[in-house]
Amino acid sequence: MMKQLARLKFSQNNLKVPTNWQNPANSEHYGKAFKDSEKTTSPDTTAPPLFMPATMNKYHTETQKKLNSDFGTFIDTTCDAICGAWSQWQSAATMVGVMIMGPMATLGQVVGIPWQPLILAQGAKSTPMQMKYTNVIATVLSTSWMTYTATIKVAMSWYPLFAAMASPVAPPTPNIPCPVSALIQVPVSIQPMLMKMQMVGQLADPMAPFHQELFDCICDAFDKCFKIWQNSTMVTNVMGTGPVPTFLPPYVPVGPVVGGVGIMTPGGFV
Repeated sequence: MMKQLARLKFSQNNLKVPTNWQNPANSEHYGKAFKDSEKTTSPDTTAPPLFMPATMNKYHTETQKKLNSDFGTFIDTTCDAICGAWSQWQSAATMVGVMIMGPMATLGQVVGIPWQPLILAQGAKSTPMQMKYTNVIATVLSTSWMTYTATIKVAMSWYPLFAAMASPVAPPTPNIPCPVSALIQVPVSIQPMLMKMQMVGQLADPMAPFHQELFDCICDAFDKCFKIWQNSTMVTNVMGTGPVPTFLPPYVPVGPVVGGVGIMTPGGFV
């Protein structure tokens, strides 16, 4: 999905190549410079087209086809690398430090592997320019994601059974599953415009071809996928336990868990 979203966003720039093309003032001489078969040729039929030819001249349609292929492959490879890193992070991520008082769970910290080496391992880097683009995208996305996940906290009634336990210690109990979107979080660091600006700044090459459009489409597609992930991914298997101080043998009163802790087993984001 991310690949299609990124391609669609890039195509909305309506870029024509060669850039800023204008028909020559002496159209007669220009026309004589080409064979009839070169004057009107077929453009690339990729849908949506990332680039459009300025004219149907053979050399313009060939330029369009090459750029569609090069940038399309880069977008696809980059999106696959991001999704692969995201999947690996999710399968290994945990949540620790959840504090439990009765049924309520608070605080917590998400711990996961950084994305940068994962994206670099799978990303496009067959040319020096591709390597520069991929390194910038990997660095900004990884840092932004870690900053975002560090803000995720809990403030929910995850353990209703812990309100009244008839035992000195609550047995390990999984939390009530909820979507990621239900947790406290501050996703400012992964806003697409902010990440695009950081990528442009880190690349520091205003002459790099179509870099702003490229970073924009990657960040926009990531943002759209993130919103789907945020609402569809469930937080599960945060195993909670803790003491019940009111338990006083030989009587068996019931009491709430006090000072309990919760830890997610890896793979709890599903």
